[in-house]
Amino acid sequence: MSSEIFDELLYLAVDNGASDIVVKSDKPGYLRLHGSLEPVEMPPIDGESVLAFVDENVPGNYKEIWEMEGQVDFAYFLERAGRFRVNAFLQRGTVSVVFRHIKSKIPDFGELDLDQEVLMNLARQKDGIVFLCGATGSGKSTTLACLLNWVNHNMDKHVVTLEDPIEFNFIDAQSVFNQREIGIDAPSFQKALKAVLRQNPDIILIGEMRDRDTFETALAAAETGHLVFTTLHAANVQQAITRLFEYFPAEQHSLVQRKLSECLRGIIVQKLLPNLEGDGRVPAQEVLVADSVVKNTIRDGKYDKVHALLDASPESGSRSFNRELLRLIKAGKVSKKVALDNSPNAQALEMNLKGIFLSESNRILGV
Repeated sequence: MSSEIFDELLYLAVDNGASDIVVKSDKPGYLRLHGSLEPVEMPPIDGESVLAFVDENVPGNYKEIWEMEGQVDFAYFLERAGRFRVNAFLQRGTVSVVFRHIKSKIPDFGELDLDQEVLMNLARQKDGIVFLCGATGSGKSTTLACLLNWVNHNMDKHVVTLEDPIEFNFIDAQSVFNQREIGIDAPSFQKALKAVLRQNPDIILIGEMRDRDTFETALAAAETGHLVFTTLHAANVQQAITRLFEYFPAEQHSLVQRKLSECLRGIIVQKLLPNLEGDGRVPAQEVLVADSVVKNTIRDGKYDKVHALLDASPESGSRSFNRELLRLIKAGKVSKKVALDNSPNAQALEMNLKGIFLSESNRILGV
């Protein structure tokens, strides 16, 4: 009975284009529509039904995690609606569940309005590591799926993905995909990562950069001829770099600086912004392409100088959020108000809109 309530809610969510569904015990469901959370006109879902849904649908080998940790990730499939990534967790002694709808069709660059050249150039790298960053719900997984789908149809590669859980299903085209779900196909990220180097991959997708062990293994893979794509929670490029060094004690920073400077191929930080029509969202990306200047800056530990490099050589593909916001305004993708509200430096963006771009020696707060 509990699954029927959830299924109806999920069908409603898909029919209305919701990206996420939030269920809290003894509350109605909520849908995230174009970034806003909206309540559903329905009776509250009692706590027993929420708990029963989790108990009925969590995979058997995840039950111990759920019982021991009070939180669990798993996938849920619903006929005619598709796959959902599910996170169930306890709060104040009751159960809440959040669903993320995974669209069955992987969108292409054009559908997502992404910079095709930058992403294709990163996908063509023979080795190294690429980070896609942003907050939860910023479209990181979808962008990575789009990029890997392009690889699938344009390159002869063996791609191994390590995910928790698997989100998009890839059907082999020119490339061969092996997708491993943590908890089902491998007991942990750490063990899956140690094994992946023996699986002859060209490209490795690590669902999330979680800890020092994951980062060290990813660097080792990048150093030994593999191209690694992964995600990281960071608000901007500079924060992404500094977050990586938080995994290590200060005495190891110089070694990590050298390794990262040699392996880094690019960092993309993505946000989703309301479009001009107000009926959807468009991605805005801050991009750092690791050219020789960027590599030297990281190797020397001058992280505070990274932001200044974003707009220094646009031919490389790098760009700051303000440059991206300016592009989106001029292209009629977002309103000036939305851009200013989301700018890291609204004053500088106002000046950019008037055609004023300050040199590095006269920068205002990083533009």
